[in-house]
Amino acid sequence: MAAAAALEAVAPTGNLWGLVHDFVMGQQEGPADQVAAEVKSGSYTVLQVVEALGSSLENPEPRTRARGIQLLSQVLLQCHSLLLEKEVVHLILFYENRLKDHHLVIPSVLQGLRALSLCVSLPPGLAVSVLKAIFQEVHVQSLPQVDRHTVYSIITNFMRTREEELKSLGADFTFGFIQVMDGEKDPRNLLVAFHIVHDLISRDYSLGPFVEELFEVTSCYFPIDFTPPPNDPHGIQREDLILSLRAVLASTPRFAEFLLPLLIEKVDSEILSAKLDSLQTLNACCAVYGQKELKDFLPSLWASIRREVFQTASERVEAEGLAALHSLTACLSRSVLRADAEDLLDSFLSNILQDCRHHLCEPDMKLVWPSAKLLQAAAGASARACDHITSNVLPLLLEQFHKHSQSNQRRTILEMILGFLKLQQKWSYEDKDERPLSDFKDQLCSLVFMALTDPNTQLQLVGIRTLTVLGAQPDLLSSGDLELAVGHLYRLSFLEEDSQSWVAALEASGTLATVYPVAFSRHLVPKLAEELCIGESDLARGDGPTKCSRHLCCLQALSAVSTHPSIVKETLPLLLQHLCQMNKGNMAAGPSEIIAICQSLQQVAEKCQLDPESCWYFHQTAIPCLLALAVQASMPEEHSVLRKVLLEDEVLAAMVSVISTATTHLSPDLAAQSVAHIVPLFLDGNISFLPENSFPCRFQPFQDGSSGQRRLVALLMAFVCSLPRNVEIPQLNQLMRELLELSCCHSCPFSSTAAAKCFAGLLNKHPAGQQLDEFLQLALDKVEAGLGSGRCRSQAFTLLLWVTKALLLRYHPLSSCLTEQLMGLLSDPELGPAAADGFSLLMSDCTDVLTRAGHAEVRIMFRQRFFTDNVPALVQGFHAAPQDVKPNYLKGLSHVLNRLPKPVLLPELPTLLSLLLEALSCPDSVVQLSTLSCLQPLLLEAPQVMSLHVDTLVTKFLNLSSSPSMAVRIAALQCMHALTRLPTPVLLPYKPQVIRALAKPLDDKKRLVRKEAVSARGEWFLLGSPGS
Repeated sequence: MAAAAALEAVAPTGNLWGLVHDFVMGQQEGPADQVAAEVKSGSYTVLQVVEALGSSLENPEPRTRARGIQLLSQVLLQCHSLLLEKEVVHLILFYENRLKDHHLVIPSVLQGLRALSLCVSLPPGLAVSVLKAIFQEVHVQSLPQVDRHTVYSIITNFMRTREEELKSLGADFTFGFIQVMDGEKDPRNLLVAFHIVHDLISRDYSLGPFVEELFEVTSCYFPIDFTPPPNDPHGIQREDLILSLRAVLASTPRFAEFLLPLLIEKVDSEILSAKLDSLQTLNACCAVYGQKELKDFLPSLWASIRREVFQTASERVEAEGLAALHSLTACLSRSVLRADAEDLLDSFLSNILQDCRHHLCEPDMKLVWPSAKLLQAAAGASARACDHITSNVLPLLLEQFHKHSQSNQRRTILEMILGFLKLQQKWSYEDKDERPLSDFKDQLCSLVFMALTDPNTQLQLVGIRTLTVLGAQPDLLSSGDLELAVGHLYRLSFLEEDSQSWVAALEASGTLATVYPVAFSRHLVPKLAEELCIGESDLARGDGPTKCSRHLCCLQALSAVSTHPSIVKETLPLLLQHLCQMNKGNMAAGPSEIIAICQSLQQVAEKCQLDPESCWYFHQTAIPCLLALAVQASMPEEHSVLRKVLLEDEVLAAMVSVISTATTHLSPDLAAQSVAHIVPLFLDGNISFLPENSFPCRFQPFQDGSSGQRRLVALLMAFVCSLPRNVEIPQLNQLMRELLELSCCHSCPFSSTAAAKCFAGLLNKHPAGQQLDEFLQLALDKVEAGLGSGRCRSQAFTLLLWVTKALLLRYHPLSSCLTEQLMGLLSDPELGPAAADGFSLLMSDCTDVLTRAGHAEVRIMFRQRFFTDNVPALVQGFHAAPQDVKPNYLKGLSHVLNRLPKPVLLPELPTLLSLLLEALSCPDSVVQLSTLSCLQPLLLEAPQVMSLHVDTLVTKFLNLSSSPSMAVRIAALQCMHALTRLPTPVLLPYKPQVIRALAKPLDDKKRLVRKEAVSARGEWFLLGSPGS
């Protein structure tokens, strides 16, 4: 029994000896992992491994010793966490001793020390001992890259875990590392070495007398000149090295006396990358330097930066030079001054002014902009710098403005003034008298007003921008200045519509009205109110704008200035009163004028969305008024001029936009108050909340109301479909049934479509449950009954389409069944084309209902899901369909693909391309246009796949370039242009044919077609030429 136990104890050890022998003598790599695994499992101890390696470690042959130590080191790398403190001590002593061994042994020794540097149980003092041994015994730069990297790893590990011990070495540690790093060339090692140097400085290791040596050993790599080899597996980029070295150089002011001369030298060199790197490094250094470090180098730094900005041909160098000047000035601004110290900031800024200000006065204005950029870069650094430069430069620029008479020169000077004014906005001044602009306010205002009255548009634009910036300065403009400014903006607001000055004046009015609401209420709003009431005879001028254009400009100005709650309370009643006056027949108005008022109201509503109080004010003021006007116009006995105008499709659509915009941002509580009035208005005819609610008969849009009343369901749709989802709608069950009934009314397509959209919008937001299922069943029954009868088939189809979209957006399971029903209608002789167009609606974003802004439930990637679920069925249906029905399938497929994100379509392109090409032969111009719109980006993004069909593509595109439809001709020519992105050898055989064919659209009667033809033909002419 004793013999058996002894054999069991010896067996594992014998196995270990075998593994050691296989690794050391047999040169096999696998046994190392096996031994490590056994140690981790507890089968062997590290001591047993060392005993098994005994003869190998003492072998006179260096290679054998190296293999033995390599095995031990690999085991330690995997098992260092298992070591006891006593074992770590013995192993450290062993490895330190082996550092004196043959050079073949050193790499394995370093690997072992790296493993031991990771030990948590490393006793105090051993980290210092290891590093001292490495510094004394190992010439690191004679080692291969991998082994040098190991040394850096050992140092990094000890710095992370044994910082206080290493600091006890004092400057010896820094000197030892300098010796280790000196001469390093490999970028992988440099990244680690730079990180170590940065830690030495940032963690306050003692540098002692070796500051310059540490700087030299790192700065020798500046500027980095490294191009990674192709297919570099390490992924080290030049930018990585640049940023790591910059972090070192800019980490301490103690490098300043050595670094700044180097930076000046490199900025003055002819190498672009060196200039950029030096200026960026200077920028970084200014964050840690003070006046003391910069003092002796300021003149040279300024001279170098000035020369680069004045003379450089590179915008990047100019930008970095300006950034460096900004940082230098900021550094001098924040340095604490002693009472007896020289103020370097003032002297530095005086030098800048001395070298730049005379350029501002040169007649040819050659160096005006570079000088202004330098001055603005310095002025933007601090309030002191801004005051110093602005107070010196502004008088000069104001004088130059008056000296120059040409508008272009004045514009340049005013743009420079504008730059300095913008800088003043950065700094706040508690004392009004301290503001440097106060002394120049009158001159600036006079100059701006001169610019606003100049006939030159560009000068006007700069004047408007300058006025906006001046107005943003708190308490700068007097009431008189504001009155004049408002007067100029009023005048500019009636320039030609859509001109640059007109747009800028409206924008400036909106910006300034938020700051000076009283001034605009007092001086602008009354003028605009008066303008609305001016008669046509008073507007008769020689070449002045017509009444219509002035009317539109006035409406735009009213909406633009409605940026403050107090102004909204004046402009909104004005706009509504104007609309009411038109409705009373006091003015001759057509649909376009009513739509213009509605567009202005919508713009005001959009501005009110930012303020909950204004939003509610607009809603409770405008919505009842609009509803009252619409209800009045819908009365059968109403015969006013505007009765038909207010009920026209496009006018109701404009009112829909106003109501939905005014509703989407309501809080749930306020929305609930509003819905309690509006829904009973439509269901019960409760008109009590409407202003001027004495109507000749009841308002009953759902109960046998007139066609005019039914049309107003569109306004109900705009309101209820824009409500937050958590707002409870009263009488919902009755409302849904009434909408469903109206949606299949054949006498008024507009009303039935509005009802279907409203039903779908409510359905989309309704929470899942029994009531939703009941509504869906009612809708399905209605659709089925409607599709079966002749009179209401079109309306039933519209209901089906909108319900399908509502469910599709929220991923409701029933949406797939409804989509299948739509696909079945593609073969219907009457509804087939409409069903094909319905796929466009399913894939598009709506503007009035089922929108995210209107709180609809729109799931992400619904288009991708629809494509995956339904396109295979569409393709299958196309192949099985009779010839006369195939165009419907092609049209539906084209609509789906055209609105699908291209990354989703590209993988499916090979299987679908043949169908798209067939769709180009479809006589329907809608199909042609949709397919061309789908193909054009694919030509750019998938040229290899498309080139397989180049013959068909060229033929079909050229045929369609003669289509009767202008839009199709333009799209076909754009595709011909995109074809040139295909591989040139594939296209060259078609070049003569295409150039001849494209000569015809050059004479097209439409300019836009001719433009595309010139562009496409030019690209085909260049095809295959050198450099193309």
